[in-house]
Amino acid sequence: MMLPRVLVIEDDGDLRRLLRRGLEEEGFDVVQASLGKDAVVLAEQDPPDLLVVDIGLPDADGRDVTQAIRSRGIESPVLFLSARDQMVDRLAGFSAGGDDYLTKPFEFAELIARLRALLRRSAGKRPAVVAGDLRLDPAIHAIVSGETTVALTPTEFRLLGALAGRHGETVRRRELIATGWPDGAIVHDNTLDVYLGRLRKKLAKLPTEAKIGTVHGVGYKLE
Repeated sequence: MMLPRVLVIEDDGDLRRLLRRGLEEEGFDVVQASLGKDAVVLAEQDPPDLLVVDIGLPDADGRDVTQAIRSRGIESPVLFLSARDQMVDRLAGFSAGGDDYLTKPFEFAELIARLRALLRRSAGKRPAVVAGDLRLDPAIHAIVSGETTVALTPTEFRLLGALAGRHGETVRRRELIATGWPDGAIVHDNTLDVYLGRLRKKLAKLPTEAKIGTVHGVGYKLE
């Protein structure tokens, strides 16, 4: 019987070694990468049964790496690891194609339980995020309304996913910035506004009345 194969994408060497040792003791075959670019190559060469992806990689956002892997037709379940524990971060992870989300620090027993649950879970089509008459579909990386589909960039997808996940609620600027860009990224004051302006133009191409409203001095919301 072949062991379930896990691709661990984590740049912290100590944690990476602990994960390898622990996962192998629990009956997993482990492959590892510390950089997003290497992980995409490894996943494409030999698709794993599961992926454990750190969001804060040195060369890329782990959510972008996941979307790059998904674009190659690899639908293996993804468990994100992150120090961020806000709901908006979790929603962004799911919108980017993740199946589960575990915050650091974590108990190793919980990681194993979640991975085994992902293995048992049906490999059916990943559900889209729905907000009113809009669908954010990670399978095609786009926003859909009626018969019209508009492609989104990875950052646009995460930002709109955060707004759609809290449809009608105000999402603060700092939450959107944390969702859209990895830790340590230089995000200028008007960068978020520029991206929201692009999203408004893309929404205008769809047969929908949904719009992104500005809550002055606070943030934005999908109305």
